[in-house]
Amino acid sequence: MTAPPQWLLAFWREIDDKTWGKGFECLAENATANLGVSDWHGREAIRENLRAFVDKGFTAHHDVVEYWDGGSLKVFRGFVTMTPNDPAKKAVKPAMTHFFYMDEKDPTKVRSWFGSVGPVAF
Repeated sequence: MTAPPQWLLAFWREIDDKTWGKGFECLAENATANLGVSDWHGREAIRENLRAFVDKGFTAHHDVVEYWDGGSLKVFRGFVTMTPNDPAKKAVKPAMTHFFYMDEKDPTKVRSWFGSVGPVAF
């Protein structure tokens, strides 16, 4: 287990701050993301689908608990606090596990992202 890299923290910060900018550059242009039932292809599709999901209903805050660097495989475990836009609903804090497979041609970029978050219920 090691400290999480800056690229990962910057990526989560873009989502948490709803800025959707340079933190997504950790993804290869042709990256894929499978999060629950999602099957998104391409950095821009991943960015736009996450934006649509988060912006419509809640604000997120990602907490990294553990990070493992296995070379071409990076593993992250943590929690995400999801605060609904509707003040009548309570925040939830589901567990997350994410697997980042790095690109063979450019190992600084994520090629495939598999993740699970849940259970999520507002």
